[in-house]
Amino acid sequence: MKKLIIISFAVFSMLTSCKKTWLEIVPQGDQVTVITEDYDKLMNDGAFYAYHSIGGYTEAQLMGDEVAQVKPYFINKNAVRERLFQWADDIYPEPAVTSLVLRTTMTQMYTINKIVAEVMTSTGGTEERKKGIRAEALATRAFSIWNMASLYCKPYAAATAGNDPGFPFVTEPNVNIQDIPRGTLQQTYDFIIKDYTEALASIPAKQNIVTRMSRPAVEGLLGKVYLFMGRYNDALPLLKSALAHVIANGQTSLYDYNETFATGGAFLPISATNGPKSPYQLMDNTREAVVSKVFYAGRFNGNITGTDGLVLTKAAQALYQPTDYRLKFYINKNDNNSVNAAGLLRKYGLNYSRFGLQLSELYLLCAEAKARANDLTGAVADLETLRKARIRLKNDNGDSINDALVPAGTATNQSALIKFIIDERIREFAVEGYRWFDMRRLSVDPLFAGATFTHTVYDQDAVPTVLETYTLKQPERLVMRFPRNIIDANPKMQDNP
Repeated sequence: MKKLIIISFAVFSMLTSCKKTWLEIVPQGDQVTVITEDYDKLMNDGAFYAYHSIGGYTEAQLMGDEVAQVKPYFINKNAVRERLFQWADDIYPEPAVTSLVLRTTMTQMYTINKIVAEVMTSTGGTEERKKGIRAEALATRAFSIWNMASLYCKPYAAATAGNDPGFPFVTEPNVNIQDIPRGTLQQTYDFIIKDYTEALASIPAKQNIVTRMSRPAVEGLLGKVYLFMGRYNDALPLLKSALAHVIANGQTSLYDYNETFATGGAFLPISATNGPKSPYQLMDNTREAVVSKVFYAGRFNGNITGTDGLVLTKAAQALYQPTDYRLKFYINKNDNNSVNAAGLLRKYGLNYSRFGLQLSELYLLCAEAKARANDLTGAVADLETLRKARIRLKNDNGDSINDALVPAGTATNQSALIKFIIDERIREFAVEGYRWFDMRRLSVDPLFAGATFTHTVYDQDAVPTVLETYTLKQPERLVMRFPRNIIDANPKMQDNP
């Protein structure tokens, strides 16, 4: 197969007001990389796992159909966040405004490509150590490319992927690469799978810290890619293996909300302003992370996006049972502490969100893959493992409550169970960006054919009024157009419709 098509992000990332690009600057800081330990330190760069705009989930927070808007608290922040919520054709139409998510992700590519290309010839480390570091870089590169393809490429469909435009990216630490077309979506996914698969051969089984890629992380992430591609038979063994390895190494575990919300529990007391003392409050809480990647998910602070004015839709709110402890992360008050007239719930105390691979998502991915393979019993078991850690199991008298169990009629019906699992993903990850990526992949899933997606804008009157409704234009706006500055600098590059 031909070498995967790449593009010059030395030009791609250029701001119109800058004379030097990040590719011209970064190499100067990396000249000291000689010994294996230097490359190991590069993989510890916090930019790979903790930043206020990495991974695409920052923008995706505003595009999921599980959120609505209360206008007085949403407006007057930034035009970009309004366009994201409206699913506008152009999110970044001004040359001076670029996507920090895209620019940050692609800036990191130089370092990743440098590690991949050079670590095996470094000195002072064992062959095994060098291969392990290179495997981490390969997996990190695959993760980054997949996240960007999930914003700027069509949802994967096997019938059209060979013709659909792919995502342009750099595969070597070279500042002089010139404009080259995007390639195809199939080429992009083939490259992602290749990087993950090659990484599995040498990736450490367990890391000292979960901000670094490990075997269960790579297995889980590759399984997720296959699942989102509709290749369920390929996804299932990887996801099962990832879950088994996570349980065996004991490094990651679920919080049991029956304990953390009990008297004296770790999530108490609940602040009227910031909600429970949960992992959402802390950037460095990695207990539930298979691989930890964190983005700032809170109030607008000049970060272009922000959750000001976002509330759950009525439909999303209805997915929760009254005994679901996850409701404790929501409040029926607006940003100024006034009671929301429509009874809409706002997720408060959401400062940091995890998007690498959380154990809760791994259970849900594994459950879905099993359900797709018609292993309904196995799917229910994985699903209930998560739900029993999230939903109240006993009443005030100490009697058992069965709300965490999957309803009997759903548990024995494949289609109903798959839809229940998708709903569980909303219950677990609402307002964190996950839903946007599910909307994309489900748009080409026959089981969810004909689905429409809307966003509603409410006022704050005593009798709330729907001010505006936006309907996602499909399939065009399931894909973001590239920012104006990128298209201007790369006139030969094909933009999305």
